[in-house]
Amino acid sequence: MTRRHLEQWFAVTPAADSTVTTATEPGWLSHDAIEQVRGNVPLVYVDAIPVRLDGSGNVTELGLLLRQAADGTISRMFVSGRVQLNERVREALIRHLEKDLGPLAMPQVPPNPAPFTVVEYFQDPDRSGFHDPRHHAVSLAYVVPVAGDCQPTQEALDLAWYSPSEAVSDQVIGDMTGGHDRLLRLALAHVGQLP
Repeated sequence: MTRRHLEQWFAVTPAADSTVTTATEPGWLSHDAIEQVRGNVPLVYVDAIPVRLDGSGNVTELGLLLRQAADGTISRMFVSGRVQLNERVREALIRHLEKDLGPLAMPQVPPNPAPFTVVEYFQDPDRSGFHDPRHHAVSLAYVVPVAGDCQPTQEALDLAWYSPSEAVSDQVIGDMTGGHDRLLRLALAHVGQLP
């Protein structure tokens, strides 16, 4: 990529003292720019597995969205999305959780969240078992307790809550694509609830 391409993408302008100042849109890149980036650079994502806890802190339910996946199928999946430029991972988690579960979800994200695993999504489904036909993405995965009222928003068709044993049933696992079934098992193992 040339400096000219970067200047166009990020509206980079030289300052009077010869340092470089960036002036970016608060949202993200244009459609054309993101497509070019997707073709050349891995993107940073977050995957959030929303959970309900009992009084002892044990996971009693996992929330799964029903939405159109990147491969065009209607699938059960987790909250997921890009981390934007100059956005902290915690801010990205909260933004995506509230965008997908509604403003009253009340996600309980610690000040410095640590992922339970890192997932690499590739365009080739055989490369890692995690697949996204659009691009190579590196995703930090979190289990996030939610305490409020959750309603599917944006592009989600439904939000369903499953007990750990229901979540790994053939019926639910069969509705997951892109490796999210593997991520589900990793999350349940992480919280000590893998049946």
